[in-house]
Amino acid sequence: MYETRVLSGMRPTGSLHLGHFHGVLKNWVRLQAEYPCLFFVADWHALTTDYESPGNVREAGWDMVVDWLAAGIDPGQAILFIQSLVPEHAELHLLLSMMTPLGWLERVPTYKDQIEKLADKDLSTYGFLGYPLLQSADILIYRARYVPVGEDQVPHVEFTREVARRFNHLYGKEPGYEEKAKAAVKKMGTKKARLLNELRTKYLEQGEAESLARAQALLTEQQNLSRGDRERLYGWLEGGGKKILVEPEALLTEASKMPGLDGQKMSKSYGNTISLREEPESVSKKIKTMPTDPARVKRTDRGTPEKCPVWSLHLVYSNDEIKQWAHQGCTTAGIGCLECKQPVIDAINKELAPMRERAQTYLDDPTLVKNIVADGCDKAKRLAAETMRDVREAMGLSYS
Repeated sequence: MYETRVLSGMRPTGSLHLGHFHGVLKNWVRLQAEYPCLFFVADWHALTTDYESPGNVREAGWDMVVDWLAAGIDPGQAILFIQSLVPEHAELHLLLSMMTPLGWLERVPTYKDQIEKLADKDLSTYGFLGYPLLQSADILIYRARYVPVGEDQVPHVEFTREVARRFNHLYGKEPGYEEKAKAAVKKMGTKKARLLNELRTKYLEQGEAESLARAQALLTEQQNLSRGDRERLYGWLEGGGKKILVEPEALLTEASKMPGLDGQKMSKSYGNTISLREEPESVSKKIKTMPTDPARVKRTDRGTPEKCPVWSLHLVYSNDEIKQWAHQGCTTAGIGCLECKQPVIDAINKELAPMRERAQTYLDDPTLVKNIVADGCDKAKRLAAETMRDVREAMGLSYS
């Protein structure tokens, strides 16, 4: 059922690094085992800030999908697709733009933040102003219930909820709505219909959230209701119109604790990354040349681990025993910096080994990736087409 779908996307930036793995992909791997998931390459979003020099968005997208697969994303469990190959995203974005107040877009927190951060770029474009609405269309087109985001992206999910609510309010009450809702309730049988009516009354008159939750659960269990009846009744329970678009919920994810090679956040723009397909020799070289505590000029100098970027990696990769060994060895000058780095090198290479192996399969035969994405796009299009059929009908644009 679409009530439990999870949707998430990434801008195509090419090969991914350990920051992406610890911040996003590990969470995706976990979610795909728990929910029906859709993961997409957000290639249109890449153009909202880089329209002048998009680079090779297509190749960057394929590279990124290889890394998803290498990290353990399973096309047997999740749908992988490319945004621009499902044009319904653009159609829904256009239709939503007809009813979305301009002020809603201007107050999205990241709008002003990005303009300040990217002051060197001309972002006075309709596409940049409207990118939160395109994000909303990405979510709403699949009636996704959950969207995994960091705290900074929660306002985008709230914005999407407002858009869905406004759409349902404007277009959800078709002629004869009340009569159709009551007729649908009768299909549930006398006993369940009475219970549903009681729970609805308690929610509408006394604001009992628990009553609403019980009523929604009762609806979900009904096997003899059509999708249209079910959507109509979800809205009727809350005193509104038919729920054509589903209001999503933010699935809060922890910020990545993966530090870069210089102690800052791992980021391509800082040049401090280790990629998911980094060769063992390259990993070793990068870690060995990492800066350490400046106080340890000579091997006999004592250090402070908390001032050393290598210690940050120990916190991610080392068990308690190794962390204690490294901390004591640094503070007493019992071990040198190269010795301290070796367990980190070993742990990172151990983590990357299965990823490199999985990636090689797809690098040897690129048609495998293209077939996975083609299949994902077909599945995504079918889901998107269902939503768009209901949206067009609600807006009076159904000509069949």
